[in-house]
Amino acid sequence: MAVPNSPSSPAQEWRPSFNPWLIALSVMLATFMEVLDTSIANVALPHIAGNLSATTDEATWVLTSYLVSNAIVLPATGWLGIRFGRKRFLMTCIALFSLASATCGAAPSLATLIIARILQGAAGGALQPISQSILLESFPPSKRGVAMAVFSMGVVVAPIIGPTLGGWLTDNYSWRWIFYINMPVGLTALYLCHMFIEDPPYLLAAKRSAHKIDYLGFSFMAIWLATLQIILDKGERDDWFSAPWIRWTAAICIIAMILFIVWELLEKEPIVDLRILKDRNFALGTALVTLVGIVLYSTITLQPLLVQDLMGYTAFLSGLALTPRGIGAILAVFFVGRVIGVLDSRKLMACGFLLLAYSSYMLSELNLQISIVNIALPNILMGLAMGLIFVPLATTTMAGLPNEKMGNATGIFNLMRNIGGSFGISIVTTLLARNAQKHQTYISANFSAYNPIFQQYFMKLKSIFAFGSVSDHASQKAMITLYGLAIQQSTLLAYMDDFRLLAVCSLFCVPAALTLKKLSLRKGPPLGVH
Repeated sequence: MAVPNSPSSPAQEWRPSFNPWLIALSVMLATFMEVLDTSIANVALPHIAGNLSATTDEATWVLTSYLVSNAIVLPATGWLGIRFGRKRFLMTCIALFSLASATCGAAPSLATLIIARILQGAAGGALQPISQSILLESFPPSKRGVAMAVFSMGVVVAPIIGPTLGGWLTDNYSWRWIFYINMPVGLTALYLCHMFIEDPPYLLAAKRSAHKIDYLGFSFMAIWLATLQIILDKGERDDWFSAPWIRWTAAICIIAMILFIVWELLEKEPIVDLRILKDRNFALGTALVTLVGIVLYSTITLQPLLVQDLMGYTAFLSGLALTPRGIGAILAVFFVGRVIGVLDSRKLMACGFLLLAYSSYMLSELNLQISIVNIALPNILMGLAMGLIFVPLATTTMAGLPNEKMGNATGIFNLMRNIGGSFGISIVTTLLARNAQKHQTYISANFSAYNPIFQQYFMKLKSIFAFGSVSDHASQKAMITLYGLAIQQSTLLAYMDDFRLLAVCSLFCVPAALTLKKLSLRKGPPLGVH
């Protein structure tokens, strides 16, 4: 248990020189830009592959390289902020992210694009946790719910807007503009951070006392996070553990992870302080945000695939179908920001998880006769659910931690949300392929001359195709048509299975949210009191 800070502690007495809302605007621009890039390139992969003379499979390294470098930097953000100064480190990351974005847009080859994406991911990995820790420190306890509401606007809404914006830019201009649009945002964020961000006294003191660099801990962390991301991203294509390279990579990942955990627990100045997980709320909140990442990124991945593969939507329209979720999230965070100091945060989260489960179940009831209007309602409800969950979850998870632990905590918190997203995407895409094959086997078993319903449809189609055609050709066309319908229906059933699984996952979070320790956010010292 953390030792409470004394009332005279600089960490408690310090307040920023500028209005906290100016600080919020500064860091939120950077966060929104970074989170947007986690999903904006997804819909442009075929265009990138065609333009750079690469296969679609090779082009997926544009996504994987970003995720790997992003994951490696995320948990080390707190340590890097102390080592180099948080303001300086933040501004360096924004500048490097903007420069890497420009390089991505101008890339003449796939290799150049991948290298630039690695730099972009490394720079972007620090933006989320630094922004979150700055917001939590800049606002008094009674306003931290509002601060997290602002933060969640970027974290929840940006991945939803990404596919829509990326599809529109790719269809109307070029895939290169999905990277060029970061330039004006990055330059504005850089200027605002230079003007309004400052390092608190405890960070300056910690910087002076920091001497040793935990090279070994960073090496173990880089190896296990990089191998984990590669396995999650490429495993489905190579049938997971049936591929020897997956087995070897998984073994390296597990060994490196164990060595990392042991080393960081024994090291006096670890690059990632895992001892912070002794705080009950932080440990449980981190587990919950992992599940939130699974549901959030899984549905963002599944829904565009559903409407593109089975309903013929364009890349832009498939992204547009997610827009109502952003509207719901914005409405929710405004509401939660006002009531979080009044209503029990645990009950808000429980209601959010129940609503998330119901909206996921609604998506599992969709069929191929629906319009985009039928997709809007469950998406609005899902957006509302995410707003009800994320703001109180982030606030409650961090509420019992001292300021000097905030940078380290936000790095772990955001890392686990991203890892949850990677796990979720891998799980649902694997189940989608395998359940589609399973349903196809069951449906095809009814293609029998002894099945009167099948025979009725077969003969009807045969008579249609027989008009002006050879009878044998008509039979062949009728069978091909019925088989195509079987594939379509089996794929739809597989999507329904995935959405039901996500609904069950959401329901399991309800009792976990209620077991969090209730902490007051309205009065008392800023942080560190248990």
